[in-house]
Amino acid sequence: MHTWIKICGTTSMEDALASVEAGADALGFIFAPSRRQISPAGASEIVARLPEGVEKVGVFVNEAPDRIGAITEQVGLTAVQLHGDETPAAMASLRAATFLQKIKIIKTVVVRPGFEARLAELRHHATVDFILLDSGAGSGQTFDWQSATAWFSERNGQDSSPRLVIAGGLNPENVAEAVRQFSPWGVDVVSGVEREPGRKDPEKLQAFIKAVRAVSQVTQS
Repeated sequence: MHTWIKICGTTSMEDALASVEAGADALGFIFAPSRRQISPAGASEIVARLPEGVEKVGVFVNEAPDRIGAITEQVGLTAVQLHGDETPAAMASLRAATFLQKIKIIKTVVVRPGFEARLAELRHHATVDFILLDSGAGSGQTFDWQSATAWFSERNGQDSSPRLVIAGGLNPENVAEAVRQFSPWGVDVVSGVEREPGRKDPEKLQAFIKAVRAVSQVTQS
C-alpha cells in the first residue's frame, strides 16, 4: 500500500516546492491562529503552482462553515481538516454546502482519555473521509500508540470506515515504526521536518519521506 504523506504547516513557496520534490502527497495550510498560520491570499499563490495531483488541505479550528467554504474556493483546496471540537451536525452542514460537496473532510481526534467514544461516533459518519489521530494541536509529541492499537486492529478490512491518518510528534526517526505498528492510510507531519516553526528543513523532508516509502515497501513484500 502506498502510504499517503501530508506535510502540514506550509508557509512559503520554497517549502511547498521542497515538500513536493521530496515526494509529498499532500500539503497542509493552517488558517487557524498558529505560529504556522498563512493567509488565504498567501496560500492561493502557493496552490496555483502546485501539481494537480497534490492534495491541498486547509486546516481549520471551530471555524464557521461559510468561512471554510469561502477560503476553500478562494485557495483551491481539495480537502479541509477540522482540528477543533466540530460536531457531526456541523460537519454535515459543511458537507451540505454546494461547493464543499466534493471536498474531502478530515476530522482530527486527539488521543486522550475517552477518545474511543469520539472515534465510535465518527467511525461510520458519512461526512468524514479521513480520521486523523493526533496528540494535540502543535504539541510535537507522540500520543500513546498502544492505546490506539486495538481500535486500529478492529477496523482492519472494514471498508466503510474512514481512512486513518497518524500524526503527532512524527519525525524521520520514528515514522517507520508508526507505519509498522498501525499500517495507517497515511501520516501527517509538521515540526518533525522543520528547522524552526514555519520553516521546513529539506534534508528532514527527504529523510521522512524516504523512511515512509522504505517501510511501506517492506510491509507489502
